[in-house]
Amino acid sequence: MRQRTLSLIGAACIGLTGVMPTTAIAQDGRDRVQTLLPQRRIANPSWTSQAQITKVDADISIHGRVATTTMAITLFNPGQRMVEAELIIPVPDASAIRSFSLDGLGEEGNARLLPREEATRIYREIVRRMIDPGLLEFAGYGLIRSSVFPVPAGGTQTFRVSYEQVLSGDGQRVDYVLPRSESLEDSGVEWSVSVRVKQAEGGSRLGAVYSPSHEVGVKPMGRDGYSVSVAPSALREPGSFRLSYILAGEGQIPMTVMAYPDASVGDGTSGYFMLVAGAGTDVDRPKIRREVTIVIDRSGSMRGAKIEQAKSAALQIIEALDEGERFNVISYSDTIERFAPRAVKKNSKTVAQVREVIGAIQAVGGTNIHDALLEAVRPEPAAEMLPLVLFLTDGLATVGMTGEREIREAVGSANTHERRIFTFGVGYDVNAPLLSALAKKTRAASTFVLPDEDVEVKVGQVFRKLQGPVMASPRLRWDDATASGGLHRVREVLPNDLPDLFAGEQLVILGEYSGKRSISFRLRSEGGKDSPAGAVSLDPHSASVANSFVPRLWAQRKIASMIEQIRLSGDAASVKEELVAEIVRLSLKHGILTEYTAFLAAEEGEFARSGALGQENIEAMGRSAGAALRERAVEDRAGRGAVSQSLNSARYESAKSAPTAQRYIDADMNEVTITSVQNIADQTLLRRQGRWVDSRILEQEAEAPDETIAFATDAYFELSERLARENRQGLIAQRGDVYLLIDGRRVLVQNPG
Repeated sequence: MRQRTLSLIGAACIGLTGVMPTTAIAQDGRDRVQTLLPQRRIANPSWTSQAQITKVDADISIHGRVATTTMAITLFNPGQRMVEAELIIPVPDASAIRSFSLDGLGEEGNARLLPREEATRIYREIVRRMIDPGLLEFAGYGLIRSSVFPVPAGGTQTFRVSYEQVLSGDGQRVDYVLPRSESLEDSGVEWSVSVRVKQAEGGSRLGAVYSPSHEVGVKPMGRDGYSVSVAPSALREPGSFRLSYILAGEGQIPMTVMAYPDASVGDGTSGYFMLVAGAGTDVDRPKIRREVTIVIDRSGSMRGAKIEQAKSAALQIIEALDEGERFNVISYSDTIERFAPRAVKKNSKTVAQVREVIGAIQAVGGTNIHDALLEAVRPEPAAEMLPLVLFLTDGLATVGMTGEREIREAVGSANTHERRIFTFGVGYDVNAPLLSALAKKTRAASTFVLPDEDVEVKVGQVFRKLQGPVMASPRLRWDDATASGGLHRVREVLPNDLPDLFAGEQLVILGEYSGKRSISFRLRSEGGKDSPAGAVSLDPHSASVANSFVPRLWAQRKIASMIEQIRLSGDAASVKEELVAEIVRLSLKHGILTEYTAFLAAEEGEFARSGALGQENIEAMGRSAGAALRERAVEDRAGRGAVSQSLNSARYESAKSAPTAQRYIDADMNEVTITSVQNIADQTLLRRQGRWVDSRILEQEAEAPDETIAFATDAYFELSERLARENRQGLIAQRGDVYLLIDGRRVLVQNPG
């Protein structure tokens, strides 16, 4: 039997990603051995029998600061003869292999760590042989290299490898990375990622667990651990999977802060920060009791499945309340009916009574949204309870006060007890901006139940997130000293009004900072000195370009905030030139495109054909974006177009991760993916007239470069190693020429197409 050799290369890297495998033929005489790199393209081999990577299952177990990653990589051979393949997998530096095997053949071979010089030589040889710049994005990672034999004709083979690493971080934060490609090209490779995080025996307790790269689901495992899952839809997002968790002290809200340096912000000693606070798994922490008012639309349009689902949702919520918590039910059409004058305590008697009342609700009549909302917010809540309203409607206001602005202002004035209004729009015939505004203004969230979705399921999903309120009306404070030049040290903090913190959830706060001295942040509830609190310090010297997701996430929220400002006004006159210009500027700088600025990414069209983006073209872009905002954001108040905009806005404003791919939902409720914009590390590349152009030199893109570097030359590899030290190596890992700004000079990198 052929021996399989496994090598861990610690200084170079080429690797495993979520995209199309690349196949190459070894040039060492083994003309039947393929080098399989689950990368973005297939190099043209000299023979047609190609093994393909079809599935990758990653299982990650973290205990304290030690992570064990087990990867099962499934290969398929569509050919008519048995083949041998060579796998190359990137791993974090300083990893150690625990085990490796092939299904049915057991564990064989050996593992050894190659010296840096040999690793670099092998890496460059493979890049030249495969003629693929995409491999460069893994420079700086370690490398597992293994033979996989046999891959039977028409069959599959699964390679399993397990490696261990000691995790690093910053202060009480611990970080984990699973290397994957940033390529936007689809591969068809199916990924699954599952994680278990447990605190070390006798160690600090676990606080928040979150991912800055992908949307994850987090569930507590008892008192000392979390189970983390990544949805298949989230794993279609490119980029390395990142996970962080915070170790917390007793009685404190776990907090951490990550900073990114950006000399273009403020006085040159500035940047962006992301602060994360979480409730953790401390089940003994006192929770705030809830008072829930459920408001059900019983107008005629709710007749049938919708009203039955809404009634079931109401009962589900009441059953889920703890003993001693309070509830009320209001139903409305032309008139308003309530279960009780004010919320009652949950007990067997009140549950039986409300079950009878809800069962008798019938759908008939018009829609009096104004009076229903006022009835929900007016009563004084019980002392020391968090008052919540779950408001459901499937239509526009047709009875009583019907004006959008008038309803919004009336509810704002009447809501003196600061009830959180969680809104649910059922179907498309709802005033989407109104529902979004009511929720946002009250530290809540809006949810839209699409025609093919179940009302009960969507309401239940939201309510489950409202378990165990830990901190109500949180406020973030910081040192108020100014930096040199009189700039405030912390500014542009988003969101403006922080939402309540619930068990198992996180607050993600972003902003700009300036100055060289540390900044102390303090998080405390408005509830008083006995409420839980947290504190953390931002050290500008610890800012790193590795945290490139921070400015992108901040820009995403800032753009959404400005668009929502225009949208909620409902007034075309509110679309000011300076506001639109700032939206365009941030879109170009950070590569954050919306349905109103998607034209910026067009490879063909007015702006792509016109050459460099001079001031005249940028002003024209502003006019185009302004027209789109007036036509859609201002004019669309109901229907598919309005709902799609609310969904996009909610996705951006509440985002806790900054995906590489640019996606939005269009006016027909179709998801659109933009592939001509690529966010790499902290830079944005736009596809312009057949080549990738750094967004910072769009105005000079028609000018000759200061330097030209050809693929696979010594200068090329020197540049890749320099960029790898800055975590920016992906900038030149693109097919086709790449025009970059490096050290103030325009550099054209000539990559194969």
